[in-house]
Amino acid sequence: MAKVRRHYILKGRVQGVGFRYKAYHTARAYGLTGYARNLYDGSVELEVQGDVDVIRQFLTLLDEDRYIRIADMEMKEMPVDEEERSFRIEY
Repeated sequence: MAKVRRHYILKGRVQGVGFRYKAYHTARAYGLTGYARNLYDGSVELEVQGDVDVIRQFLTLLDEDRYIRIADMEMKEMPVDEEERSFRIEY
């Protein structure tokens, strides 16, 4: 399992629908680390670290939620943070 870190900007129906809390609980259940944060333009910033396939499953589960709709996703690769141990919600 090769660990990667990815930075996402997610647009769509991602604020006011419990996105950050769903991301938090799902990431912790899947052993992923990183954070989720609302941005002022209505999008969500997400950094997630872990196995590529697990990250893919994580994003699929978020998008399958009945209230969340990811309409657009920007992604860039980031350096892995070996010190990070948990997933958090940032305010």
